[in-house]
Amino acid sequence: MKTVVITGGTSGIGEALARACLERGARVIAVAPDPAKGRRLLDAAARTGAGGRAEFIAADLSLVSENRRVIAAIGDVCDSLDALVLCARYFRSRRAVTAEGFEHHFALYYLSRYLLGYGLADLMDRAKAPVVVNVAGPGVGPPGVRWDDLELERGYDGWTAMSQGGRLNDLLGVSYAARREGRRTRYVLHFPGGTTTGFAGEFDAATEMQVDAMKQGAQPVEAAIAPILAVVDRPPRDPLSAFVIDQRIDLRHPTFDPGAASRLDALTRALLRDRMRTTLSGQPTKAPLRQANGRNIRPPRRC
Repeated sequence: MKTVVITGGTSGIGEALARACLERGARVIAVAPDPAKGRRLLDAAARTGAGGRAEFIAADLSLVSENRRVIAAIGDVCDSLDALVLCARYFRSRRAVTAEGFEHHFALYYLSRYLLGYGLADLMDRAKAPVVVNVAGPGVGPPGVRWDDLELERGYDGWTAMSQGGRLNDLLGVSYAARREGRRTRYVLHFPGGTTTGFAGEFDAATEMQVDAMKQGAQPVEAAIAPILAVVDRPPRDPLSAFVIDQRIDLRHPTFDPGAASRLDALTRALLRDRMRTTLSGQPTKAPLRQANGRNIRPPRRC
């Protein structure tokens, strides 16, 4: 039985993946901020007989401290991890800053994926064929990164934030594969294409019209998740790969520049060290998982 962690696992593509993995017999740990949506997922699993394999962690992944709490919680209940699917994202037309001082989109769309990928790496290397699937936008859009303004303090725009987040995740994949060369875990960057599922966010009027128009010709979520499920079932052999829907991208594309990836990795580690020095203390607190029967499970059965 595979164990799959899915961030953003209670809505959109993440929810569809969670349900599909449960139907296929996997153990699924969904991570998302809304307990009501978590309850909906767990109840649905219970109705199909998969309640014993469905678990939920309520967490705000825009916070570094919450990511570390989630990593600790998963480490408490899993000896190994087969797949980490990173779907959590939230669009903001207007710039917002988290309680820890990070721009929200940068924190949720990039830093969270950085922290979870590395924080769960040892667990993943214990699985037979582990894979990180970063659902972002590899190779899509201009390759440039605003190196002097990673958190878009100047001239913020929601679409620019999303595009830059995609570029940062491209570079994250490159640095992850380089730093963990020789390890078992594969890293896959995946752009699913437009889907009819919810596009979570807070929109101004113009953006809301754009999003509605995008949904008109979008694919059903069942089509969007099929290539992701295929990767979870059989990860590519290469340490890093990137796909737009089901088409593989050449990693010689400028968005996968190794020098830029190394630069971003160093900047990220320095940023986390310096920014979090005054906001974190001691070990992460425990994050209770919930199963379909509603009980806190501390400790539950192990993976």
